[in-house]
Amino acid sequence: MSTVVAIGNFDGVHLGHQSVLRQAMTLSESPLVVITFWPHPMSVLRPDKAPKLLGDLTTRIELLKAAGAREVRVVNFTDAVADLSPREFVERFVLPLEPVRVVVGENFRFGRRAAGDVAELARLGEGHFEVVPLALESVNDIVTCSTSIRASLAEGDVAAAAQHLGRAFRIRGVVQMGDQRGRDLGYPTANLAVPSGMAVPADGVYAGWLTGTDGVRLPAAISVGSNPTFHGVDRRVESYVLDRTDLELYGEEIQVEFIDRLRGQVQFDNVDDLTAQMDRDVAHCRDALGIGSHRSVS
Repeated sequence: MSTVVAIGNFDGVHLGHQSVLRQAMTLSESPLVVITFWPHPMSVLRPDKAPKLLGDLTTRIELLKAAGAREVRVVNFTDAVADLSPREFVERFVLPLEPVRVVVGENFRFGRRAAGDVAELARLGEGHFEVVPLALESVNDIVTCSTSIRASLAEGDVAAAAQHLGRAFRIRGVVQMGDQRGRDLGYPTANLAVPSGMAVPADGVYAGWLTGTDGVRLPAAISVGSNPTFHGVDRRVESYVLDRTDLELYGEEIQVEFIDRLRGQVQFDNVDDLTAQMDRDVAHCRDALGIGSHRSVS
């Protein structure tokens, strides 16, 4: 069965990636197969330069399928794969899919020492498939790419990241037992460890949403950081669901979406000052999410 194949890292499956997939689907009625790489090639080639990823592999596959991929082929990127010549790469990973067309970004590189480019891919595909290179997408004259999205997150600009992602930036993980100080202060939180190798927004407080396994999306004030008021060390993502003190989320997988940054992280002199600021954060969070005040559930 013939296919249309799209190749790329697809980290974040941002608007540029979505455009590649959308245009690939218009080229033929053949099913769309996506080739992606895990782990990120830089984590193998230059571990010291490896980027923080915008999502885990499960999320990437889900997003690629939601964007139209019939099938996702994950290439386990190893030193051996990195050492393949462009021809060997095509013979091993592309030709078995019987593509009529292969769609890539115009800056696509592949093979040993990135020796292959779009022209080389087209040459290797002669008699087998057509190569369709696509221009990069831009938002407000800024090229959409995973690197720029990571930079926005590092600055805490989750709104800019969302513009290029086409959706709010989100992370997911299993809720862990924290210090339980939030519960004592009247603001119990669902705590996620900052995933190793994954991007998270800069330390600070954000307005966003928390979704549990039941699929219900709940408004939340989200803190990212190490809790300096209590001399914390480990970075965490702590989410307080507005007006809810009855939730028991320990051990449950949740998803946290970041909508707007409210402020940076601050070390307070005492608990009273911290609590007063938390009251203000919740009020600002309501404004950012466009929701009204509700009576607390105890």
